[in-house]
Amino acid sequence: MFDAKKVCDECVAWIRDFFEENGKNCNAVVGISGGKDSSVAAAVCAKALGKDRVIGVLMPCGVQSDIDAAYTLVNHLGIKYYVVNIKDAVEGVKNSMPEELELTSQSLTNLPARIRMTTLYAVSQSLNGRVVNTCNLSEDWVGYSTRYGDAAGDFSPLSHLTVTEVKALGRHLGLPEALVEKVPIDGLSGKTDEDNLGFTYAELDRYIRTGEIENLEHKELIDKKHKANLFKLQMMPMFKPSEV
Repeated sequence: MFDAKKVCDECVAWIRDFFEENGKNCNAVVGISGGKDSSVAAAVCAKALGKDRVIGVLMPCGVQSDIDAAYTLVNHLGIKYYVVNIKDAVEGVKNSMPEELELTSQSLTNLPARIRMTTLYAVSQSLNGRVVNTCNLSEDWVGYSTRYGDAAGDFSPLSHLTVTEVKALGRHLGLPEALVEKVPIDGLSGKTDEDNLGFTYAELDRYIRTGEIENLEHKELIDKKHKANLFKLQMMPMFKPSEV
């Protein structure tokens, strides 16, 4: 059984230790989407450091239909926040590409995530901060993140917790149920994360923690995604001369 209180206490202590060693009196800077991961990450940082040391950054790309959830979160926690609309930056990069270079659909999908991370680091460096990585174990397991986008950060409080466990942590932290259970969508096609993945997080989480899964087609798909995306979780390969 997942003990949310025990894990929360351990996570709070770990965050405090991280800042003690990697930036006393620094702030935690977190991109706020209004989804469960950014909500729980911000909440646990506020519990560890105090709300005055947590800074939220809302980064819509033009009009964001569900941005009210992000406002709900920062107001619920009482943290300082900034709103940076990245639409002009995204369009600027796209419009600056040479005519003969046509960006792939995957490049276009990942571009906003990478610009958001650039924005977070600009804010963080200007406000004595450390950037919070908000990825969870379930998403990392199947590569549902953007390398150098939402997969980046200075410290990661949730990367060893499944979606199911992140939700339990959010409830323990007293977050509004609407944020904990908010169905994540990709912001482009209107599809949910689970639609895009081809299986549910509940199914994935059970498979990760127990190795049990009934649908063999889903098992094959999960295993394929996991193997193909392991590189995202590893250090960059580095050449080392035989003699230096």
